Amino acid sequence: MITELEEAIVVSQLSGREWDVSGSTSRMLGSRVLTDYSSAGFAKIAALEGGESLEFCYGCGKCVPVCPVDLVSEYGPRKIHRGVQTGLDLFRADELWMCTTCGNCLRVCPKQVNMIEVMPAVREVAMADGTIPEELQQVMEKTFRYGNALGENPRRRHAWTRGADVEVRVLANDPRPVDVLFYVEDYWSYHPRGQQAAQAFARILASLDVDFAILGAEEKTLGDSQRLAGEKGLFEALMEEVVEVLSKYQFKRIVTPDPHGFNALRKVYPKHGHNFEALHYSQLLASMVDRMEFQGRLDAKVTFHDPCYLGRHNGEYEAPRKLLEAIPGVDLLEMGRCRENSYCCGGGGGGMWLDGFNSNHVSERLSERRVREAADTGADILAVACPYEVSRFEDAAKSTGNEHLRVMDIAEMLDIAMRAQDWRS
Repeated sequence: MITELEEAIVVSQLSGREWDVSGSTSRMLGSRVLTDYSSAGFAKIAALEGGESLEFCYGCGKCVPVCPVDLVSEYGPRKIHRGVQTGLDLFRADELWMCTTCGNCLRVCPKQVNMIEVMPAVREVAMADGTIPEELQQVMEKTFRYGNALGENPRRRHAWTRGADVEVRVLANDPRPVDVLFYVEDYWSYHPRGQQAAQAFARILASLDVDFAILGAEEKTLGDSQRLAGEKGLFEALMEEVVEVLSKYQFKRIVTPDPHGFNALRKVYPKHGHNFEALHYSQLLASMVDRMEFQGRLDAKVTFHDPCYLGRHNGEYEAPRKLLEAIPGVDLLEMGRCRENSYCCGGGGGGMWLDGFNSNHVSERLSERRVREAADTGADILAVACPYEVSRFEDAAKSTGNEHLRVMDIAEMLDIAMRAQDWRS
């Protein structure tokens, strides 16, 4: 016996969004015509290398509730698929730039619709046609001209070393073989908060007697975020320049703090014949945690944000937690969305440089949503392991009224405990 309510509203406990499920709107008694839609949109996308899988979608909707953008907007691969099906020109649509390529949709998709390949493929064409957000265009021009996304002078790449209080060898000045090539990347090289983490990491390496060095002015970004934003040509040019510089020196392994750079070295560079032993800095330090000598305690409740490109994309969840759990006084609290289902900070896939563009399409930034989830755990510190995240989350803590939540890189936390400093200062 079917009972239809004349008025019925369902409210999502996750997003607070309302859906009208009244009997008059949900009744499906008539035949449905499924042949009214053109396949031209799918054919155009499928013709691109990497674009084939969008048409695989059969509308199950599993991707939508795990899509971080959908929680603050109307998004998700199924919705993109439906839009293309009904005439959306993805090559010119704002929706093209909203995906952060976080990979959570692919994790649950039974048809393997791979937006990590679809979106960069379509973006590449859009860039060639000149239909690119102005913010992103500026970043690409800076990267092309200076070799970094911030448009900073390459000669200042190792200026941060002056505040490290330990010797940091620059290979151009001392080209002897080295064990660890510390690939600093852009935000640890130039951003003030990133520089503090770079200095902390250098002090940790020195205290552990690690033989390490940096490239200094010769370093250029590994370019993975630019690639995912659609600048494949720029990425390939950067890659060749990076490999040419690396070929000048002898080292055993490359260690980087940037999950995006780590992803490039581990997954993308090998496809072009460039193979290196690459580690995220948390992996290197986790292997040495028994050698760390802690002189003090942190005595703080800590929650950790899994970077998408360290966790979901490359399967590393334990190394950062091993480091945090080793710090005396740390009480580790997990957020509801963590590990495989961790929420995205919004910085991936070019999103780091599109907050202004996205502000017209979302109810709040993804970083703001994540900070509120972190604050709900009762944590004192939001620990991160990606150079993008300290500045993003610090801004979000201010804009959401959670200034009491301290945002710190794990390297900074380790350094503070090893030197017996107060994390509140």
